[in-house]
Amino acid sequence: MGYVELTPHDLLKLGFDAPEVTDGAWHVDWAPVAGQEPQLPDVVDFHTSGSTGPRQTWRRTGEQLWTEAGILAGLFPQRPDAVVSFVPPVHVYGALATVLVPARLGVPCWYRKSFFGAMPATGGRRIVVAATPWIFTLLLQHLDWVRSHEQVTVLHSSAMLPATAGDLLAQAGNAGVVEILGSTEAGGIATRSWRGGDPPPWTLFPDVTWAARPGPDAGEVPLVVRSPRLAHRPGAARPEVWHTDDHVEPVDERTFRFAGRRNRLVKVNGRRINLDEVEQQLRPRLDTEDLAVVPVADPMIGEHLDLLLVLRPGTTLADLDLVAVNALIGVRPRKVRVLPRIARSETGKVSRIQADDTMQR
Repeated sequence: MGYVELTPHDLLKLGFDAPEVTDGAWHVDWAPVAGQEPQLPDVVDFHTSGSTGPRQTWRRTGEQLWTEAGILAGLFPQRPDAVVSFVPPVHVYGALATVLVPARLGVPCWYRKSFFGAMPATGGRRIVVAATPWIFTLLLQHLDWVRSHEQVTVLHSSAMLPATAGDLLAQAGNAGVVEILGSTEAGGIATRSWRGGDPPPWTLFPDVTWAARPGPDAGEVPLVVRSPRLAHRPGAARPEVWHTDDHVEPVDERTFRFAGRRNRLVKVNGRRINLDEVEQQLRPRLDTEDLAVVPVADPMIGEHLDLLLVLRPGTTLADLDLVAVNALIGVRPRKVRVLPRIARSETGKVSRIQADDTMQR
């Protein structure tokens, strides 16, 4: 797939949500305007994915976006020579990673949304790859491209890294990961960087503070923060604090360990289960095209979970060791649903449960 050449002016004029920007493949070199703040709109609207409730609009100012791009640009171990992005700019993370971080750095960016194809020849030694969870698999398939650079830093925004991230770090040797914890409503909240082994605790962004500082030995608490970059709903004032969907275990005044997302934690028969961790453990054990574990309401016990599977061609449920699945999870899924595909957002979240075309075990 070829890359359409755009100027910085052309890209910004089209807008973050233009089809030519979100769905195309393009290359922009920000070097000619390095050091210049781009002409951003006074406000930019972004939308939640709708994976945990109705899709909602959240408004962020151009100044907030430019400030956050500066914070992200300062997180890399060394100044990169180029950015290669797979994150659609229609999302706040994509607008930052794909457009504004390269603009802040004054470096070229190659963008394409599609998963397959050749990697671009950037000519740089140090590369940032702005990634969704599936891009780690792509990088593993293109290890020669990764190893051809002096340094590859993968920028990733999600609470849980896929297991393939560890595989990439182990096999590439020159790769590292910079993670961002944030949301459409709050923007970036915390970050951590690692190159293998056990990842370190998360550190709050420099302009983010606890809404109420947790006391010593607080244990697990909801992540509630103050930030000058909080978005606001159209027609409403910017909130003073933001109650995230995350639960964390504070380490000190600025760092914490992630415990799980509220909507991804369920308690089944008194056993608390982190659905993200379960998915991580199931993927290498079940030979499927795709899988997901989703929370559901149960009339008898309140909370439960369903296992969604997309089988490989020529296989059936009988080919999978579902007894081992039950043992790993600690409970038997309420239902196992076989789907032709699992509908996901562009950032990998399950966007809805496809009730039709399912087969209940």
